[in-house]
Amino acid sequence: MRKCVVGLACAMQAVKDGHDVSVFFASNGVRMLKSEYLDEIDRSGELPQGMIFQMMRTVTDGASCVYCSTGSMAAIGITPDNADGVLIDGFSSWMTWSGPPGVIELSATSEVQLVY
Repeated sequence: MRKCVVGLACAMQAVKDGHDVSVFFASNGVRMLKSEYLDEIDRSGELPQGMIFQMMRTVTDGASCVYCSTGSMAAIGITPDNADGVLIDGFSSWMTWSGPPGVIELSATSEVQLVY
């Protein structure tokens, strides 16, 4: 979780600083897109209350592209067909389901990459 929160914080700061940001959630990082998981982080007390939601909102509102690994989501039982009510509100308006081809395309076109 800590790596995911740090990555999200960096993405948020890059958005706030006016950079063109794209984010690819993969592996266990896809859990950050689950409403229930964000609620758990918020209740844990490791961050000020509501901060995780503010971070996610800043990234999803400000990033050029937000990708999610279809395979990583499937590994935790989530598919495009059953994602409503499980993933955070509004995901269908800003999230692109993808896989290795999307990672390669994003990596090949980016100037800077941060990986968490």
